[in-house]
Parts: sequence; structure tokens; C-alpha cells
Amino acid sequence: MSIDYNSYETVIGLEVHAQLLTKTKLFCGDSAAFGGEPNTHVSPITLGHPGTLPKLNKTAVEYAVKMGLACHCEIARHNYFARKNYFYPDLPKGYQISQHTTPICKGGYVKIKTASAEKNITLNRIHLEEDAGKSLHDVDAYNTCIDYNRAGVPLIEIVTEPDIRSGDEAYTYLTELRKILRYLEVCDGNMEAGSMRCDANISVRKRGDLKLGTKVEVKNLNSIRNVKRAIEYEAKRMIGLLENGEAIVQQTRSFDASNGTTFALRTKEEANDYRYFPDPDLPPFNITDEFLENARKTIPALPDELLKKYTQQLHLPEYDAGVICDDKEMADYFELLIKETKNYKAAANWLLGPVKSYLNENGISTKDFSLPAQTLARLILLIDDNKVNFSVASSRIFPELVKEGNIDPLQVATRLNLLQNSDSDEVLKWVEQALASMPDKVSEYKKGKKGLIGLFVGEVKKISKGKADPKITNKLLLEKLEG
Repeated sequence: MSIDYNSYETVIGLEVHAQLLTKTKLFCGDSAAFGGEPNTHVSPITLGHPGTLPKLNKTAVEYAVKMGLACHCEIARHNYFARKNYFYPDLPKGYQISQHTTPICKGGYVKIKTASAEKNITLNRIHLEEDAGKSLHDVDAYNTCIDYNRAGVPLIEIVTEPDIRSGDEAYTYLTELRKILRYLEVCDGNMEAGSMRCDANISVRKRGDLKLGTKVEVKNLNSIRNVKRAIEYEAKRMIGLLENGEAIVQQTRSFDASNGTTFALRTKEEANDYRYFPDPDLPPFNITDEFLENARKTIPALPDELLKKYTQQLHLPEYDAGVICDDKEMADYFELLIKETKNYKAAANWLLGPVKSYLNENGISTKDFSLPAQTLARLILLIDDNKVNFSVASSRIFPELVKEGNIDPLQVATRLNLLQNSDSDEVLKWVEQALASMPDKVSEYKKGKKGLIGLFVGEVKKISKGKADPKITNKLLLEKLEG
């Protein structure tokens, strides 16, 4: 029996935990740095020893507020932390400090652009909480080992409404969310290292139905691509159950990336009772007008704003603008570059061409690119002034600039004898030499094979070692061939 999957609608809500880039943990001065030998970033406070008292990390609050503002949330002015009680080996205190009835950020949305349209993915909330430790099952053959380095590291949990309708939409939403986190510099968004983690709540229903179906939660998804794969697999599995007359059981499942399938971890018959209550050791905290305004001032231009600037003001193609905005470090470099040159398209071409190729070949990021933007702008000016052509600039001058650092491109071009010759008499000699070396091709051109002009241009370039001005070369070639 064939199944009409299109007659069903997938309904998805995502919960994303983003680890904040603070130096210390949410409630103590222990290092929040990733890595380190197991159980070296701990203290009696992290381990929940009796008599220890937590103290709130102000920077974590600022980062949460910045993310809320960037996502158009309402910022709660009066906040408190609650204890979420559950017992698990990697939870040293026997409870997690989180926010329950008062998330610091309420509502809001993240705009996504799909192939068909733009759409706002509505947020339910963003709240602050501390992370748990980590259970390691592959270190010892007989025992599970616990590393508490991560315990107490500050997180924000970003929870959507059930607004997402496909794996593609989920992929796009997570890509945009990670971009915002990175632009704000509040989280590095590295899912492989666990600093951004995603759980997907998935249900299916017949198209047109308003009632939500039975929900399944897929946990511990460690890449944006795997979130998409897990949703697509799980939606088909659930639709198959319904088509066979079977009931969908509310479950927590995990995703096996090696074969693209999900499997059951446990069945949820009813919600867990975490027995939330206000943490008696942490006083409530208030967000003042001054704190809110200071946080707002630190928010940089975000990808959506830059995309409009590059396409509408600088008139870049949407593709170019999109690639530049995808990476904050590249956008930062581009911003420096366009302060030095008004040839915005050439600036984008250099960044997406030679610069990007160099970064990829050397396995480095834009942040580690040594060539100052001012120097690259001077190289662009050399081309604009017809002193060198792009081919020579990218293949000969650019490598020298990268190697030598902050040096004048004109000096490099002069030293390597690469400056274009705009002397018509000199270029004419090269043109005549090129045509004389290919009499048969000249004859073919004159019989109508006009595409050969490129061959002649290439020959002049070869003879002149790239020094012939291309505009003068073309002009003289046409005069000779058409005359």
C-alpha cells in the first residue's frame, strides 16, 4: 500500500540549549572554558557541597538579554531562579537551577527565508539555566565516569512554538539562530562540541486538522543536518504508524546518524514532576532601564540588517551578500574593506574569490587572515586604475602581499615588473607579433570565426607577460583584424 505523505502535515517545535561564552560559570567563579582535564573546573560550589552559596553571573544575564532583544522578545524586568529537582549522576546538587514561571525573555521570533517565502518562527521563551555535567560511558570498561567541568556552565534555552512544518524549515531556523548567536558573540554555536544542542518535538496530523497529534521528542541532535534528517525520518515513521491503524506512543527517542533512523529511549506517559520552587539561596533580580539600554547598545548590525544594506545600498547580488553575511568574521572584514574602497562589487569578488580560496586552502578563518583590509583595497585600486589586471593581481601580487604582510601593492607590482603597459605603440608590437604567429587563425577569424578573438588576446597576454593593457589590446586587435 502506497502512503500519501503529502496528505499529512508535520508540526515541529525546537528546544535549543546555547552555552554562553562567559569566562566563569553561572553561579560561581569556576572556569566555564570548554575542555580541560576532567573535574578540574570545579569547586565546592559547582559540586553542591553543604553550606556553599551561589552568586549570579551578571554577564550571563546581559548575554541572555542581548539574545532576547535580537529576537524581538519582551524582556521580563522582575526575575527569579527556581530549583528543578531530579536525580541523575551528572547533576551534582540533585537539582538544576533554572527559570520556571519567569523566563527572562518572552515571545519574540526569528525570521527565516525558505525557497517559497519568508516566515517568522515564533518563540515561546528564552530562559537562563545552568548546565549539567557529562557522563562518559567509553572511558572505563565496567564503570560510567562523570566529568563535572560542564556542570554550572551558563545556558540559555530557546524554545519555539510549534511553528515549524518541515525538516528544511528547521534547518533554516537553526542556521539563522546560530548566526544570531555568533554575531552577538554570546555563543560559538558549535554543535559538535556541544555548545549548541537541539531537541526536536515532532507530531503529525492530517492537513487541515487543527488539533495537535501525539508528540515524540528526539533528543541529543549534534548537527543542524542531523536535526533535518531526524525530523524527516520521524515524520515518515509516525505517518506510517497512523496509516497502518497503529497508535503513536509519546516517547523520547534518539537519532542514529550512521543509518539515519531514530530509536526509543523511554516512553513518557505523563509529564515529569520536577517540583519547582524558588531557589532560597538566590535573591530575585531586576532588569533596570539602564541595564537594558546598555545591553541594547552592544548589539551589532545583525545579518538581516547587513543583507539589506549590501543589496539595497551597495547593490550587491543577493547571493554575494548572503555568503558574506553567513560568517560574522567575513562580514567584519568586508565592513573594513568598504571603508577603503567604493568599488563594492570588486571588494565582494575578492573576498568570495581569492581570499576565500586562500582561507580554505590554509584551513584558517577570516579572523586569522593576516592581510589588512586597507592593503587589499589598494590592490583593488591598482586594477581600477588599469595599472594591473585582475588575473595578474590575484595570481602574482596577492600571494606576495599575504606572504609579506602590510606592504604597498604598487611596490610589489613594480618590483615584479607587472605594471600594465598602456603605451599603444608598445602594445601594437605585441599585437602584431601575436597575429604574425598564427596566420591560419587570422584567416579563420576573417572568414567569420569571431570567437577566436579570445585566443589572440591570450597570445598577446602571453607575449607581454601580462603587461599589455587589456582594453588597448582588444582595441588594437579589432583594428588589425577588421581593417
